[in-house]
Amino acid sequence: MSSCVSLIFFSLFMFLRASAQDPTYLGYYCPDKPTYSSNSTYFNNLRTVLSSLYSHNASYSTGFQNATAGEDPDMVTGLFLCRGDVLAEVCRNCVAFVVKDTLDRCPDEENVVLYYDQCMVRYSNRNILSMVDTNGPLVLKNIKNVTSNQKDGFRDLVLSTLNQAAVEAASSSRKFDARKTNWTASQTLYGLVQCTPDLTREDCLSCLQQSINQLSIERIGERVVLPSCSSRYELYLFYNESAAIMKPSPPPPPQLSSTPQPDKGGISTGLVVAIVVAIVVAVLLFVAGYCFLKNVAKKAIHTSYAFNGDNRTTADSLQIDYRSIQTATANFAENNKIGKGGFGEVYKGILLDGTEVAVKKLAKSSGQGEAEFKNEVVLVAKLQHKNLVKILGFSLEGEERVLVYEYVPNKSLDYVLFDPTKQGHLDWTLRYNIIGGVARGILYLHQDSRLTIIHRDLKASNILLDSDMNPKIADFGMARIFGLDQTQQKTNRIVGTYGYMSPEYAMHGQYSMKSDVYSFGVLVLEIISGKRNSSLYPTDGTHNFVSYAWRLWTNGTPLDLVDPFIVDNCQSNEVIRCIHISLLCIQEDPVDRPTLSNIVLMLTSNTVTLPVPRKPGMFFQSRPENDPLNSVDDASITDLYPR
Repeated sequence: MSSCVSLIFFSLFMFLRASAQDPTYLGYYCPDKPTYSSNSTYFNNLRTVLSSLYSHNASYSTGFQNATAGEDPDMVTGLFLCRGDVLAEVCRNCVAFVVKDTLDRCPDEENVVLYYDQCMVRYSNRNILSMVDTNGPLVLKNIKNVTSNQKDGFRDLVLSTLNQAAVEAASSSRKFDARKTNWTASQTLYGLVQCTPDLTREDCLSCLQQSINQLSIERIGERVVLPSCSSRYELYLFYNESAAIMKPSPPPPPQLSSTPQPDKGGISTGLVVAIVVAIVVAVLLFVAGYCFLKNVAKKAIHTSYAFNGDNRTTADSLQIDYRSIQTATANFAENNKIGKGGFGEVYKGILLDGTEVAVKKLAKSSGQGEAEFKNEVVLVAKLQHKNLVKILGFSLEGEERVLVYEYVPNKSLDYVLFDPTKQGHLDWTLRYNIIGGVARGILYLHQDSRLTIIHRDLKASNILLDSDMNPKIADFGMARIFGLDQTQQKTNRIVGTYGYMSPEYAMHGQYSMKSDVYSFGVLVLEIISGKRNSSLYPTDGTHNFVSYAWRLWTNGTPLDLVDPFIVDNCQSNEVIRCIHISLLCIQEDPVDRPTLSNIVLMLTSNTVTLPVPRKPGMFFQSRPENDPLNSVDDASITDLYPR
């Protein structure tokens, strides 16, 4: 029976869109449970909302429509957004296709976003209107890289173009802007940004800034799509230039209603037929799709597209059988050990499907119960950013607690940066990219993620390098996972490593986001100099690494700090600017230190005037790396080393 219904439905649907080419699928975002059943009130309300979105009253000419149906807890709110340059008919065909496709991609989830090149359809069991949502970013990149000698100029041009577009889009009623600028004599850079028009100017600008900040700008084209906004650049014209300029502004968002309202002047017979066919299509869609395609769609959810989101992140989805971990690591064999820190030891493992992983076996000193541990792991695992190491799962066996991470092949930054035989491989371009990537990753933890995470142990050994030498911050959220208090501004247990600690944290246990800013400043000085903050012992009367850098700055010789391996092949203006930023980060008063959002802006825009730094905060003599007091309370996290 369901096969026949499916055949009828697809015949009708193909008739309705026979003249239209299928829109280009990009990805989906179906975050978590709850789910609904085919006989539920939620399902009926969802059907009503989707029928409203795909109806003759929908605003295809303006490219945006929303609708709602039902009451809590079964309320459904939905919307569609078409790309700002597509024509009304293209928008209509795209929405019609996506309404059908929702069952294939996310057959029974209550929170769904489906991304296509020409449009996006979204619905939820909560109010999503006028609310910024930046979860589950979809990142798509051109396969061709920017040449190394053009990276800096290209990056500046992209950021300048998209930031100007973001300001313009946020101030417009359409919340859309597309523009172009010359890159070379024969090449033009095209950029496009867009928010859902229900956002305020401030919310739209904030969303676009987050989207733009997640662009790596290492390829000649890239886009980051979020539920509330998107940004894209290419070296070819990828949008309808005339339509982008001429398209009318959308009216204010309509009042929410459960069903579409008819025109006051009456409805013609043709329109009645069209409405009836649309409703039949919607009904057949859900009946046929739910009964016939559910099993196939369930499989497709996990394999159809991989992107940076927290799709289905629950304790059940993350938990891995302990015996599988033992097998993957040869029962935590010594020759598989690749790291050790205060929170536990790290082993390389290979899962049965061939996936390489890093397994952290936590020390048995956490006061958390099993439920609390699971909850914290799930929360931290949902933090997804290209500059953070991904948590793939966890395992519990009695008192044994294990975290499973993605394996990052090029080890940690300190392994390369501080080894005279390897540091020559880190030219200035790579180091500058690492500085920017770390800044964006910490900004995400501080401001852009669903949790506010203070790392508390940001250092070179906690920065891992992927196959392209891009930085990934490790052990973020470990204070939460390990059961340490991360909610109070003062703690009796100091977690971190001397040399990177801010004075107020080391001496008084007071920590904040500005504690991470201080650590970032020290890290930048290490990246520029190629020296550990604990291993430099100048003989000119200065006390430590930080005071040495300050002395060079005040003497007007900041380039004397630069690693000899790169001093002759670096952009001196960039290096001096980075030293300037680092000195702002390590000022004694936390209030004087910049926020990570300002730091990212300073790194990406040469037009921002930097304030004059004050004397940095210092509280102790540098200690040798092997000094037992170098790591406070034995709680520095994961120093990686080769085997």
